[in-house]
Amino acid sequence: MIDAVLSVICVVFVAEAAAPVAAIGNSQYFWWIFLMIGFLVPYGLIASELGTTYNGEGGLYDWVRKAFGRKMGARVSWYYWINFPLWMASLAIIFPEMISLISGWEINTIVGIMIELIFIWIVTVIAFFPISDSVWILNGAAVIKVLLALIVGILGIYGAITYGVANEYTVQSLLPSFDVKSLSFVSVILFNFLGFEVITTMADDMENPKKQIPQAIIIGGLVIAAIYIFSAFGIGVAIPTEEISTSSGLIESLQLLTGNPTGIFISVMGILFLLTLFGNMISWSMGVNSVAAYAADNGDMPSIFKKRRKNGIPFGAPIMNGLVASFVVIIAPFIPNEDLFWSFFALNLVMFLLSYVPVFPAFLKLRKIDPNTERPFKVVGNKNFLRLLAYTPMSLIIIALIFIAIPMDSSSSTLEATLPITIGAVVFIVIGELIIKVKKIG
Repeated sequence: MIDAVLSVICVVFVAEAAAPVAAIGNSQYFWWIFLMIGFLVPYGLIASELGTTYNGEGGLYDWVRKAFGRKMGARVSWYYWINFPLWMASLAIIFPEMISLISGWEINTIVGIMIELIFIWIVTVIAFFPISDSVWILNGAAVIKVLLALIVGILGIYGAITYGVANEYTVQSLLPSFDVKSLSFVSVILFNFLGFEVITTMADDMENPKKQIPQAIIIGGLVIAAIYIFSAFGIGVAIPTEEISTSSGLIESLQLLTGNPTGIFISVMGILFLLTLFGNMISWSMGVNSVAAYAADNGDMPSIFKKRRKNGIPFGAPIMNGLVASFVVIIAPFIPNEDLFWSFFALNLVMFLLSYVPVFPAFLKLRKIDPNTERPFKVVGNKNFLRLLAYTPMSLIIIALIFIAIPMDSSSSTLEATLPITIGAVVFIVIGELIIKVKKIG
């Protein structure tokens, strides 16, 4: 159970998302509670049933393919895979910025791109080896992430008591704000609740998976929410909401809370933060690459993804990860957007959330067309309850996608921030449809 919860913390909790969550403002506390009830609980129950019933290598690709056929399965496998190199590119962009922040060095564009490419290809090469699936990496990265969050939160409490807070706490500020910027960042909370199906892969090692899997998901979810809220509180104490940087807000808050822009403490915290970025990529790489390779074996992804090393570990998928992420960071300086991290992170969010939309109706469809398969964990309830359980989290994902990927007004600032995400999402959706057409997937 401890390994399961720590693995979830490593896979699901991403330190770089603490600042975008803090950028929601004080209303984030409402959204955490609301989404824990409206999203985490139903998603956790559905993932527990599907993951223990259909525990093959393909994960959510398998579930959707069994329910709706190859075409929808191919879409899910494509969306699920493409989010990873986009995420890797967004994290790579943080690296030179973070090095500059903690060292005081000015890093030019060329050197910055070189640093980003080094990060991308280190992750890519590590993915070729079994170490990418090691429990000690998962647990070690989880401990570092929790440590960072606790330090930010504790310093935030000290700063609030000693100097006051940058964002005043009022009843009005704690209520949900429905401005477009805040609602687009709410999608990050949904992102932070996805990935819990990784626990279902540990079912064979559990004494009582029927009981322990939902327990691990709920415990993991509560722990992750508490960690985020605590760290986001620390960031909010130090920095006014409207000034929070989505990429470097966590380290900037430590600088302000300690009163030192550089020094040994800030350098150590910066290095630990950068290590968590490696931990994110390494912990996700095996799962994402395996699903892509498995889908390619079934003819639902391009043939390059079939390629594996002699030890069975995917080779084609990591290479494609590295090539796509490298292309993205090379063209990044030419994209007219001040917050490149958020642009690519948001695009990764869009593709990742899209891959989960069909999972919820697939749960209902599989109950209908495959009722006789033994379900080690089965959600209890009548048809109306199960529909409510499935369509509530699906609706929340769709609403989040609208606010993150579609411009809500025609102002230049909105279009500049949102249009690259919209265009990128359309491009990758079209590429997915072209793959389906070329491979004649029916």
